[in-house]
Amino acid sequence: MNDAKRAFIAAASTAAFLRRKKRETPPVEPKITGEVEAHIIALACTPVPQGYAKWSVRLLADKCVELQYIDSISFKSVQRVLKKLTSNRT
Repeated sequence: MNDAKRAFIAAASTAAFLRRKKRETPPVEPKITGEVEAHIIALACTPVPQGYAKWSVRLLADKCVELQYIDSISFKSVQRVLKKLTSNRT
């Protein structure tokens, strides 16, 4: 708290104190784009591969990489995409 107080007193004006620091690195682009999300959702709606009873998020993640929709994806990311899908339904 004392550091903030000293910085405020040392600043030339309130605006100078409240100014945001410039980013040192550019923001990271999201790995999962809308196109990849659409592929995941479409894949989840297709028939299940032979030997499986239903799609699992791990199976969907592996299939997305196999079909080259994305370089790599975690099953948690697939789960998040599918959760967004079900929460948006009315």
